[in-house]
Amino acid sequence: MFVATGFFMGVDTYWKNRVCLLPGHAHEIDAKGYLMKSTPNFRWHHTPQELSFEQSLEAYIDLLTTITKEQVGDEPVILPLSGGLDSRSQALVLKDLPNPVHAFSYSFEGGYPEHKISEQIAKECHFTFDGFKIPKGYLWHCIEELASINGCYSEFTHPRQMAVLPQLKKMKGVFSLGHWGDVFFDRGAPEGSTEADMVPLLFKKMVKPKGIELAEKLWQHWSLEGDFKSYLISRIEKDLADIKIDNVSAKVRAYKTSQWAHRWTTTNLKVFEAAHPITLPYYDNRMCEFVCSTPEAYLADRRLQLAHLQQDKKLAQITWHAQRPFNLLNYQYNKAPYNLPYRIFNKLQREVTGFLGKPYIQRNWELQFLGTENAKHLESHLFDDEFNHWIPQTIIKEVYQDFKHGDAVASSHAASMLLCLSVWYQNNITAL
Repeated sequence: MFVATGFFMGVDTYWKNRVCLLPGHAHEIDAKGYLMKSTPNFRWHHTPQELSFEQSLEAYIDLLTTITKEQVGDEPVILPLSGGLDSRSQALVLKDLPNPVHAFSYSFEGGYPEHKISEQIAKECHFTFDGFKIPKGYLWHCIEELASINGCYSEFTHPRQMAVLPQLKKMKGVFSLGHWGDVFFDRGAPEGSTEADMVPLLFKKMVKPKGIELAEKLWQHWSLEGDFKSYLISRIEKDLADIKIDNVSAKVRAYKTSQWAHRWTTTNLKVFEAAHPITLPYYDNRMCEFVCSTPEAYLADRRLQLAHLQQDKKLAQITWHAQRPFNLLNYQYNKAPYNLPYRIFNKLQREVTGFLGKPYIQRNWELQFLGTENAKHLESHLFDDEFNHWIPQTIIKEVYQDFKHGDAVASSHAASMLLCLSVWYQNNITAL
């Protein structure tokens, strides 16, 4: 499951006799450390209140402000900023609080300078700011530390904040993190989706094509009963059945939160926590209840967040990274023919830099896996004799050759998962 999706599901761990405690539950653990009982203290529901959009917007703004104030207290605030909506929403709230705020952002070396958008947001809010470039090959200098932090429960190319952890440790205050706002305040499923669409939709979103190929190879190698795809679908169906919601969009959002947020997003929050205490306004129980009681039409298409941010025209006029070069006031024009000049210019720019031997970087794995020096480090982990006792070289060679000579974008997930498994195995070989 981990290989296919990139995260463990439910209570699963690497170990047969260890579980991951479910969120929103009270747990009884005996003196020997064994889990005796888990009782849910929160259940996802869909009971939208009959409020106007303006009333829901006011309630959302009041709630986000109240939670943020309570969480940060009197502490200085460290705000990771992106070019999106979640951290910008936090910035708008923090802008009016007395706490000193230091914002930071990062961009990939050789990629789009997203930190420039963040810098504009910080300047408009009168925050101090640091912009970082994520360098090529940083992973190999900190991979053991990262493995210790996240326990190898997430592959290593997602938490790019690890590249600047020493700089983060020098900052002062508590983090205010905007994780999961994009899921709460958008559609859970495409408009018009039916109950029959849920499993195929989640399967497509969860599973990486090359990840499931690798998972099926391992399933066969270990001679497990049945077939992996059927097992995976049965897991999705069972967990969906436990969510007693009729609305498809709300049910998919609840499912994603109970799986993705719990086992993928939360795992790498530990990197921030290795520097300073963390606060998470979108994780607050009151925010979960608000989402459960808000009409889907208000949550869809980021309506509440956009309406909140559009109250500050200067913040709204700054580029929205996902809709670049458009902003929060004119993003509707990000379609032909209005966006053709930018798309043509952007493509030419990428082709020219590629021709000059400077490929355009869009993903963290490109900085960590591509190139001669990176390949040496990656191969030293994948083709380790001890590791190959567990995952045979025949399987690893198939994946690695596909990555090097086939579709690197599609195969990067499988290569990254093997790297994660290799580091975990080396760190646990004595116990095994």
